[in-house]
Amino acid sequence: MAASATAGSVREALGGATDALRAAGVESPRLDAEVLLAEAVECERARLVVDSEAGVPAAAGRRFGEMVRRRLRREPVAYILGRKGFRRIELAVDRRVLVPRPETELLVELALELKPRRVLDVGTGSGAVALAIADELRGCGMTATDTSAAALEVARANAERLGLAARVDFIEAMLPPERLRFDLLLANLPYVSEEEWGSLAPEVTEWEPREALLAGPDGLDAIRSLVAVARDVAPVIALEVGVGQAPAVAELLLDAGFGEVETRPDLAGIPRVVKGSQ
Repeated sequence: MAASATAGSVREALGGATDALRAAGVESPRLDAEVLLAEAVECERARLVVDSEAGVPAAAGRRFGEMVRRRLRREPVAYILGRKGFRRIELAVDRRVLVPRPETELLVELALELKPRRVLDVGTGSGAVALAIADELRGCGMTATDTSAAALEVARANAERLGLAARVDFIEAMLPPERLRFDLLLANLPYVSEEEWGSLAPEVTEWEPREALLAGPDGLDAIRSLVAVARDVAPVIALEVGVGQAPAVAELLLDAGFGEVETRPDLAGIPRVVKGSQ
């Protein structure tokens, strides 16, 4: 990291950025500062700790300063970096798609457990769920849909870059028009209610695509529409849901003819996925 012209030490750069991010209300100021500086300097985060007194090269300092300014505007770190890790793969992300969340990995885990031959991923966004399953469940045929043409551009580009384009069919729609049958239907649809919107962090409300988040007064409009036709698509469906929505979604599945319903918690213990089986 040493250079003849520097922008101060690693310790100084991290300290100043952390203070500024904390004052701006960023939830994890030190972590974000470390991630951004590591990106600017092109090193591992661990090295920043070991070489805290090393100088930050001037060019890297300028890159770091610009990234911090973006973060101060509450732009998500994933958009600043242009990528986000999801299970074993790394996805390119920008404002056309949601930032993949760890809780969404529950949908992938369920697919790995059931080992279906054909899976439909509804509302694929960046392609996270479909591409992770294609990567880890090699015998599975994947179809991924989204009503956003812009999101599908991101998903297709991710598939190409990861070498998985031949294993996932992308369709611009909620459901394939042919009404094909699948063994498993997975969906991470919009589930934020209009009332809840104002309480969300600026990283969400000011940067992520609103249409991929909001779903009517109770946050269940998109889920309700899908569940109404799901029995004709697959005998098993699994839906990611918001906090407190699991009981209502379970009732929707039972009313739609899915006789066996179960919920699965995320790492925080919140019921996050509701699974229905015919």
